[in-house]
Amino acid sequence: MRERFRMASGNFVALVSRAGTRHIRHMSRIAISLLTLWALLCGSPARARILWSEPAARTVHHTNAGLDILGGKLRRTSTNNDVLYFKFHIDPVTDWKSEPYFAGFQLYEQGEERLGVGNALEAWAYSAFNAAETGPSNRVAGEFNLESSHPEPVNLGMYRPYELVHQGVPRTIVFKVQYVPGGDDLITVWLEPKLRHGAIEENQPAQLTTKFKARATFDEIHLRHGGGGDFGGWVFSDMAIATSFDDFVVVYFWETWWFNTLAAATVLVAVGTTVRVVERKHFQRRLQRMEQESALERERSRIAQDLHDELGSSLTRISLLSDLVRTEKDNPAQVAVHAGKLSLSASQTVRALEEIVWAVRPGSDTLQSLVDYITHFADEQFSGSTVRCRLDVPAELPARTLPPDVRHNIFLIVKETLTNTLKHAGATEVQLQIKVAPQSLAIIITDNGRGFDVSAATAAGRRNGLENMQRRARAVGGTLSLTSSAGGGTRMEFATVFPD
Repeated sequence: MRERFRMASGNFVALVSRAGTRHIRHMSRIAISLLTLWALLCGSPARARILWSEPAARTVHHTNAGLDILGGKLRRTSTNNDVLYFKFHIDPVTDWKSEPYFAGFQLYEQGEERLGVGNALEAWAYSAFNAAETGPSNRVAGEFNLESSHPEPVNLGMYRPYELVHQGVPRTIVFKVQYVPGGDDLITVWLEPKLRHGAIEENQPAQLTTKFKARATFDEIHLRHGGGGDFGGWVFSDMAIATSFDDFVVVYFWETWWFNTLAAATVLVAVGTTVRVVERKHFQRRLQRMEQESALERERSRIAQDLHDELGSSLTRISLLSDLVRTEKDNPAQVAVHAGKLSLSASQTVRALEEIVWAVRPGSDTLQSLVDYITHFADEQFSGSTVRCRLDVPAELPARTLPPDVRHNIFLIVKETLTNTLKHAGATEVQLQIKVAPQSLAIIITDNGRGFDVSAATAAGRRNGLENMQRRARAVGGTLSLTSSAGGGTRMEFATVFPD
């Protein structure tokens, strides 16, 4: 039964170990895949679709026609049929109270004015000028007020179909030009469009979208301001020309698909790791309980075996000697002999009981306790004999905890060796040496006795004692060697590593 229990414990440990190894390999593959994805995404350059940009701020005030800021980097003629998107940000210093004035981002072709977007001279609102059409709320030809999601209120519940320019209220304007070869181009303007993640041209609200026609061919771009307003002007910034509305959409890295994928994968790995850690702790607790039950079973078996071997035989001997004393009570000489044997057996029984109690007592589970008990036993064993016992023990010992079965097996190895030395070696001196390293323990016992042929002694019947010592050494994960020769004394060496 105990053997099956130990096999089950071993199988369970192996299962947990293999499962942990598979999990680590699986997590490693996921981590490598995520790192590879990250490297590809971060290392691959994005395809540039911005044709021209000027992010720096420019203040314009009474510029009249103004100066070209494009520098010949881009042009469109009446033969083009593609689509361009223009963007600029404005921070008005001159507002509607300084009207009439004009300001805007205007296209020029060979020195001639083309479409301008900003504030037309007579419009008094965000508007386009030099258009091929006139806005329904405008009075001057070519001016076209822009639709706004912030229309100007007139009376309670009534609004004008445009937005006045207000100082300190910045706005962003994006306009699209669909070039029509040989004709007026198709213009779409968005005043303060939505440019955050997920925004596209098609989902811009109708209340901020204005459509009309205009000549939008260009080879220059001028920033203009003129008319009323002695102070201020307009501040233009973040200007760009692109081939797609999407190029103006601001997407923070935490809003990108690859970041969300990476974050989701990280969460999955974290959840999987957490579940695995919880499961592993559960298995470890279960394994610990099984190991404790196994250790308790082994300790019970050992105590039962010791009680049977040590106390059982001693008590049986005491009982037999007591019967002999009663039987030969009329023979004083025999009674004295039997009484001496009875006293010796009682002393041996007491010593065996002390050993068992010492082995199981919680306060004795240290290396210091083991060394103290071994030296105490050696002193008592050779006291009153002609054999001198020399002890070589470290002055200081590390604080090491030893399980009861380990302490007991080591002590029994020493006890068996010292007992054999006293009974059979015929020595005048025996040396007990204990060496302690950070992770190991060694015990060496030598005597100057008559020695013996180890192989011959094994064949002659002392095999059980040597095998018991070897078995006890293996039980604690140690090794034991015995060397002896006729007339050369005997040397026993035992070494083991400390259990974790």
